[in-house]
Amino acid sequence: MDLLTTLVDKGLRRELPTREEALAVLATSDDDLLDVVTAAGKVRRHWFGRRVKLNYLVNLKSGLCPEDCSYCSQRLGSTTGILKYTWLKPDEASKAAAAGLAGGAKRVCLVASGRGPTDRDVDRVAGTIKAIKDQNEGVEVCACLGLLSDGQAERLRAAGADAYNHNLNTSEATYGEITTTHTYEDRVDTVQKAHAAGLSACSGLIAGMGETDDDLVDVVFSLRDLDPDSVPVNFLIPVEGTPLAKEWNLTPQRCLRILAMVRFVCPDVEVRIAGGREVHLRTMQPLALHLANSIFLGDYLTTEGQAGQADLDMIADAGFEIEGTDQVTLPEHRATVGGGCGSHESADGGCGSHEGGGGVCGTAAPATPTVNEPRTDLVAVRRRGAGTDLAPNA
Repeated sequence: MDLLTTLVDKGLRRELPTREEALAVLATSDDDLLDVVTAAGKVRRHWFGRRVKLNYLVNLKSGLCPEDCSYCSQRLGSTTGILKYTWLKPDEASKAAAAGLAGGAKRVCLVASGRGPTDRDVDRVAGTIKAIKDQNEGVEVCACLGLLSDGQAERLRAAGADAYNHNLNTSEATYGEITTTHTYEDRVDTVQKAHAAGLSACSGLIAGMGETDDDLVDVVFSLRDLDPDSVPVNFLIPVEGTPLAKEWNLTPQRCLRILAMVRFVCPDVEVRIAGGREVHLRTMQPLALHLANSIFLGDYLTTEGQAGQADLDMIADAGFEIEGTDQVTLPEHRATVGGGCGSHESADGGCGSHEGGGGVCGTAAPATPTVNEPRTDLVAVRRRGAGTDLAPNA
């Protein structure tokens, strides 16, 4: 049976593909790309229809991070020139969130740089969650604060948080090459803590950091084992001043294949296109909506995103519809168990963060993707919104 037919059948049954099948998706040729998108699109529409969930980031605390994550513009010793500020007050964060909600966002993701929150930080975020929920009926709030200590997930849940985000980012085998100040196991532990506390677990990856196809499949299968409700797929934004600033390994076609592979492995989970879609997918963004059912609206943590209205126009022009606050994101069999949520860590850095081949479907192809021309013109440091006096992009 043809590879794509097999993967569609498995996706409709929520059956996990084999590693070989997942690798074969990444190895498909550009000539077969539309067939891959069509196949994965059938799985996406089966579980999520034509709805697109909009999420909005509020960077509560920017820069000043003691961790050394190589992809992150907020890392220890960063020379990127990003905005640096300490905790926003609850009313400031709520005002920032209101712009995204007015633009159609259903979820607010509260992100703070750092290794992890202190108990006082949890209290701060609890106040912010209350302020946002008091002023916006039906809003979902996700926290993304780094590594959690015992009891902190439960306190966030009691404060009204719906979800917690902490990404695995890359495979266990290569994690030590990206970050040395904490471990892959630390990240897994935090996702498990969130899950155990009744928060909707959200965990994803960053593509484009020089990883192999095997690395990509490894991290996505590890995510599947953790069973998050949401899997954000970030595409590295190579920000000048970070160790990975020269890693321009992605093409739009490569990004679409990665999203398709994630959809086949996680058929009934919220797959979100997160940081880097504008930089790497570019004019191919509408095709990605056939694979993912969720995106971020407006700017990211430290870099600018596409204009909010352009996002809304793109969704409408592609024949999709914005998911409303009265609609449940996840299919019923997941929503009744996990709560139907999702979140993120951005490709341009944050509390943890953010890639073709040849041959016909299912056949071998070169493991090294075609190198993309650097598009540094598409990378702009955020100078508006949270932490500034300028209006946000939403």
